[in-house]
Amino acid sequence: GAEGSTLMSYFSKHQIQALKPKITFSTLRDLQCPVLQSNDLQGKPEESCSTEELFEWLGAVLNQVSLDNISSSFLSTYCCPEPNTVVEKAFLCTITGFIIPEKIIQLLEQLCCYFSEPKLAYWLTLTVHGFADSPVSWRESEHGFHKGGENLYNFVIFRNLDYWLHMAVGAHDDCPP
Repeated sequence: GAEGSTLMSYFSKHQIQALKPKITFSTLRDLQCPVLQSNDLQGKPEESCSTEELFEWLGAVLNQVSLDNISSSFLSTYCCPEPNTVVEKAFLCTITGFIIPEKIIQLLEQLCCYFSEPKLAYWLTLTVHGFADSPVSWRESEHGFHKGGENLYNFVIFRNLDYWLHMAVGAHDDCPP
């Protein structure tokens, strides 16, 4: 209608364009990874790590924090939780931009197809971050920025297609049931 054409002329006049998502790939070599069992969310000593330990480890990996626990490091003395295993190659793909839910579902389905080929991975993850200062959150609530603006969820998909779902929001936000 008229509103649509007015908006289009406004956008073209002010040269506002839809940003294409930016995609970056990197290979992490000799990465220490937590050992996980899909049916054990709490983890067991010497057998597997818990969901919380995995989530913390993932944060360190995505932010490229060293896992070496070097006492002279001013940034972090974090180390990979036990038990862990060294993975020769891990692939990290980051897509930055405004991504609609349908595309996220499509990505998730493509990741699940990865296990149908003879691959060595036991599990993989998909993390979706909302913008820290996004005006909306889940359900009916406004997004409370306050300190960190946490606003994300993370799928861990296992070879048998079991999955874990982490959700993280700020203290003043609603979370889905």
